[in-house]
Amino acid sequence: MLLRRATTVSLLFFSTSAATKPFAKIPWKHRSKIIQESQAALLDYLHTTRALPFIYADHISRNSHQCLWNVVSKIPFSPHNFSCSFQRFLRYHPINELDFLFESIGLNCDEESETARDILPKNTFFISDWKRFDVVCALGGMGFPWKKLGLLCRDDCSVFKVDPSHLERRIEEIKCFGFNGVSVIGIGLAFPQVLYSNADGLLGDLKILMLDYDLLSCVDENVDALLEVCEKIKLFYDLGCEMGKVGELLGRSKHIFIEYSKEHLIGKIEYFCRLNVGRVQVGLLLLSRPEIFGFDLGGRVISVSGFLAHFGMGEEELKSLEQKYPHVFGRNRLENVPSVMRAMDIGEWFFERLQNGDPALLTAYTMPSGEDLDKHYEEGLRKLEDKRTRAYMKTKLDFIHSLGFGENRFAIKALSQMHSSRSELQQRFDILLSCGVEYSRLCAILKFAPRVLNQNPSQLEKKIEFFCNEMGASVQYLDVFPGYLCHDLEKRIKPRFRFHKWLKEQGYCKKNYSMATIIATSEKTFIARISRMNHAAAKMWEQLQK
Repeated sequence: MLLRRATTVSLLFFSTSAATKPFAKIPWKHRSKIIQESQAALLDYLHTTRALPFIYADHISRNSHQCLWNVVSKIPFSPHNFSCSFQRFLRYHPINELDFLFESIGLNCDEESETARDILPKNTFFISDWKRFDVVCALGGMGFPWKKLGLLCRDDCSVFKVDPSHLERRIEEIKCFGFNGVSVIGIGLAFPQVLYSNADGLLGDLKILMLDYDLLSCVDENVDALLEVCEKIKLFYDLGCEMGKVGELLGRSKHIFIEYSKEHLIGKIEYFCRLNVGRVQVGLLLLSRPEIFGFDLGGRVISVSGFLAHFGMGEEELKSLEQKYPHVFGRNRLENVPSVMRAMDIGEWFFERLQNGDPALLTAYTMPSGEDLDKHYEEGLRKLEDKRTRAYMKTKLDFIHSLGFGENRFAIKALSQMHSSRSELQQRFDILLSCGVEYSRLCAILKFAPRVLNQNPSQLEKKIEFFCNEMGASVQYLDVFPGYLCHDLEKRIKPRFRFHKWLKEQGYCKKNYSMATIIATSEKTFIARISRMNHAAAKMWEQLQK
């Protein structure tokens, strides 16, 4: 989904309840004692045996539950002498101390990941051998929460390559903007680049928002609260808003960072990004019109034609769209409006209406009673209520509407021909989009051939690849021949196309046949056509099919 960028780092923070899960195999009446004893033994090992300063050994032992369990699980359980057994195990079986360290700071490095290759030398197991541990210690000493240091590696691990003395100087430079120590830590955890690179534009924006517009007075003076606010601010930079250019917009919209959760902000951002317009434009629209975050864009029912007229579309244009996209018209829900607009290829038109007009039109529309009721759809719903699988079918119907299909006969047709779960259908739809099929064209394809989404995902990709590379066609041609995707690639498409190509090369085929004629016709018709071209070729085809 949007804003969830894939990284090579997993951030793992353990709650009290989650912390005990690795020890679930230990009888509950002994579990608390075993956890305490194993933590104490690890603390003693790191501090006494490995000469690690007590404060760091304590942090690691208390915040590495999974790694600790991985060791505990290798020791035969006995409630009476567990502590001695665990200490003996540590004495004779060296452990990978860096695994414990990384888990304790909330960082899980896969050995094959770019992050591991970047910061973890090969064959390194002891903390004392890791040259960047002094950076971790320095950050902890500056007040950064030990369990959250992994956040500094959300994009890359450049901060661990910085000399501790440079970090100290950089933090003092950030304070010169007017931020106090707690603010610096919250900003640093959300925007690690401020700790090792020139980020004056970002810091200038944050100064305007937090100090000039006094956002800090509305936030509890602790790292967690400031980090939460900074995470919300970061959403808009992730959309592409230019650092150093949006300070005033952020300031005038400061209430959204206090009143709404991060999930709520993401929901609204994703809603407008589904219009497939520029992400920067979405960010600027929402910052310039922050009242949108208060709009209820949930399950209200709309009439697509009435809604478009409400936004100023003329009668002639409405008629043209209804003729071209009949599967989109009828009723739908406000939450599906972005998909409705994309299904008619008018996402940019709609966004411009919001941008240059009044976004409150979104919630000001009221559908007249009885408007756009479709008898075919109503009849289909009645039949659906009589089925034992109605809940399952209803989920699929919701998916069809979420694509932009209205409450009409095309939605009922699609429902009757799609035979997979909602998640599987969504996966296949996304694959076709990623292969280059335009959204509006794909919806039109599903209007004619809903069975396209019943195909195996890997086969869909292979069919598109063959269609474009070997057959030399454009994905836009699927508008004309959507049934192509429903035929078997190895048993039908490839043999027929290649044999027909051979016929043309040999001079037997004098006409230019369409792909639909080559692939979609029955076997009997296909052989009869070949026979008219060359009787021996028809015999050859029959032999090849045996």
